[in-house]
Parts: sequence; structure tokens; C-alpha cells
Amino acid sequence: MRDAHGRTSPVNEGGTMAGRGTWKLDPVHTTAEFTVKHLMITTVRGRFTKVNGTIEVDEDNPGESTVEVEIDAASIDTGVADRDAHLRSADFLDVEHFPTLTFRSRRVKGAANKEGDRFKVIGDLTIRGTTKEVTLDATYEGSGKDPWGGTRAGFSGTTQIDRGEWGLTWNQALEAGGIVVGTNVKILLEVQAVKQ
Repeated sequence: MRDAHGRTSPVNEGGTMAGRGTWKLDPVHTTAEFTVKHLMITTVRGRFTKVNGTIEVDEDNPGESTVEVEIDAASIDTGVADRDAHLRSADFLDVEHFPTLTFRSRRVKGAANKEGDRFKVIGDLTIRGTTKEVTLDATYEGSGKDPWGGTRAGFSGTTQIDRGEWGLTWNQALEAGGIVVGTNVKILLEVQAVKQ
């Protein structure tokens, strides 16, 4: 949506983001999931159950809007207790020494003008104390009023990382060739944010 000066506005009640302001992620309706190959033949799915974050919308320059997300590393859940314990260990996330994963945006390419708009969020992903730049391919899913008088907006996002770049290098070779855990991890985000 454009204002009288031709500027792009970031969510209004008509389904677009409008107005400078702060949006808090709703942890109950926000998911951070991932998939990775196991034994090179099947896909294991997991998620983090504790996700918090803030979106700062810059109406005058949507590209300068910012996103900050913090994930409790120990909240990892793949549905298998022994596997989750291994993922929390020093072989993987080492949650004792690195209790959080964080994402902090550097810039946004594109704007959420209407439902279905796609844009990119480029920023720093920190895992196990190592920070690397990643690009999230994001989609604006729309916005509206909730039953309690608040305004909410939805977003989805995906990216793929090589876990080894963050020091997550544990693996075992298979007798017939290949490895137990794939190196490529797909990340899938569903975000609901509440305007403050």
C-alpha cells in the first residue's frame, strides 16, 4: 500500500502492514521447525517449542525494518527423548554452554504490502556461538483484528543451512557408504506477531 507521498506502508486492517511500530511474536502461534535426512533415506522432523522475538516496522523505509528472534536451544523436540538428549549434548547444540539460538536481521528486501507478498530477510543466525549470514525467503500471510482487540500479522519463511558451518559436525559413517545424519538442514518458520 502506498500513502499520499507514494511511500510503501508496511499492516493495516485491510491486510497490509501499516504504521511504524513494534510487533511481538506470539510464542503460542509461532513455530520454528526443521528437517534433516537420516541414514540418507528418510526425513526427520523437529521443532523448537520456545521461540520469542520482536519485529520493528519502519513505515518510511520498510527495508530498514528489523527482526530479532531468540530460541531456547533446550526446547528442541523431535518426538524421541533419546535423540533429543543427544541433540542437546555437546555433539550438537551443547545447550549447557550455548542455551540460545538467535537471529538478528541486517536488512529486508521487499515489503509486506498485501497478503501473499514475498520478500527476503537477510540476517545473522547464531548457533553454538558461531554466527553466519542466512537469507530467509519469507511470505506475508496477512493481518487482522483478533477477538481481544489486538492486531495480528502472519508470516512464513524458509531457508536451508549446512549445519557444519555452525560447528554441528557430529556424524557416523555407514558401512554401505553415506552418513547417519545429513548435513543440510531445512528450516521452516510460521510466525504470528501481535502489534504492541
